[in-house]
Amino acid sequence: MRFRPVALALLAPLLVVVPLSVAADASVPTPPAGWTTVWSDDFDGSNGSLPSGSNWIIDTGHGYPGGPGNWGTGEIQNYTNNPNNLSLDGTGNLRITPRRDSAGNWTSARVETQRSDFKPPAGGVLAIESRIQMPNVTGDAALGYWPAFWALGAPYRGNYWNWPGIGEFDIMENVNGINSVWGVLHCGVNPGGPCNETTGLGASRACPGSTCQSAFHTYRFEWDTSISPNQLRWYVDGQQWHSISQGQLPADTWTNMTSHAGYFVLLNVAIGGAFPDALNGPTPRASTVPDKPMIVDYVAVSSKGGGTTPPTTPPPGGGGSAYTTLQAESYGQQSGMGLETTTDTGGGQNLMQIGNGDWALYRGIDFGSTAATQFVARVASGAAGGVSGLVEVRLDSRSNAPIGSFAIANTGGWQSWRSVPANITSVTGTHNVYLTFTTGQPADYVNLNWFTFTH
Repeated sequence: MRFRPVALALLAPLLVVVPLSVAADASVPTPPAGWTTVWSDDFDGSNGSLPSGSNWIIDTGHGYPGGPGNWGTGEIQNYTNNPNNLSLDGTGNLRITPRRDSAGNWTSARVETQRSDFKPPAGGVLAIESRIQMPNVTGDAALGYWPAFWALGAPYRGNYWNWPGIGEFDIMENVNGINSVWGVLHCGVNPGGPCNETTGLGASRACPGSTCQSAFHTYRFEWDTSISPNQLRWYVDGQQWHSISQGQLPADTWTNMTSHAGYFVLLNVAIGGAFPDALNGPTPRASTVPDKPMIVDYVAVSSKGGGTTPPTTPPPGGGGSAYTTLQAESYGQQSGMGLETTTDTGGGQNLMQIGNGDWALYRGIDFGSTAATQFVARVASGAAGGVSGLVEVRLDSRSNAPIGSFAIANTGGWQSWRSVPANITSVTGTHNVYLTFTTGQPADYVNLNWFTFTH
């Protein structure tokens, strides 16, 4: 969403840590002792090619389908998947380049990780880091430039109206070519609330040594659950400059932004909008110069400590064995549904408000070499009399025919849970699993807590 703060000039005390990299066009650096790389991309590839589709989703247009216009921020550019706006440069970098056509229309690019499950191991620490050179433009020529490196809570995918409760970590933002990096937490409710929305809880400082625009700098965010209260920390080139403690926020606010499946990471360069306009608005102007890219050397997510270490390779939306309990909220993507705390045994969250055309994707589900023949889902329904619908399983594409389904009607209430089995066509190997929901009625008809497969 990225409703942006007004000008901030808060400087946090500096704490020096070891940065992961200082060399130009470097590969993803080996993490410090005790840390494990969870996911990374060093943007190796041929000049002019798009970033890896297995790692990144390319956002296009002026907003998510069904979401707020202009990405909720007032930015004016059209995001594209055109290599003129988004491409590898052949030397280990990703370039996001705003362009302006002869009619004055701006285009740019925005990408987000396929994975949306980035969170600390229980009792451990998560770090999200990138080495970036901001667009090298300043003064009047930079008015309206808005590069960003940030993360959004997974439940935002497919909903688009639950911001800021699901959480947003702005790791690096900059506007109008100012030699400053902003870091902001968005949370709670909008407007106002504990995070003072739409401003957020933020701070800013100048980049160390060289300006933010003239050189690469390493921007890092840490989410630390190894200490009590938990803490969020922001760094530039190894220097801590902003932090927020769990104790600063109401308990329910912290829980809402930390108890879901995790976060996905985004990179973009916007043009115009609430934040640049707040400092020098309105932007952009006739003096604004196009074609100045944000250059990204790498993005890396790492973790340390905790009772368990996140896997390094499974994709988002579950992964792993089809024969374990797959939590409904662990989707990689979804459309049309919300999340709520469940009263079912085991606690956690369930998908809610599920109706016709809604769906959820769970990537990389391994059925093994012995065929699965049955699907079991934990469902509840408070639908009115005469309202029912299907829970369907599809493999690899929502347009493929279901391999199995069952019908569900009122079970006695939206938290009145039962496990319902269905026979499926025999399945082996690894697949992306789609759960789709079909009914002839306009009303919502089912909640989903978890599902699994059996032989």
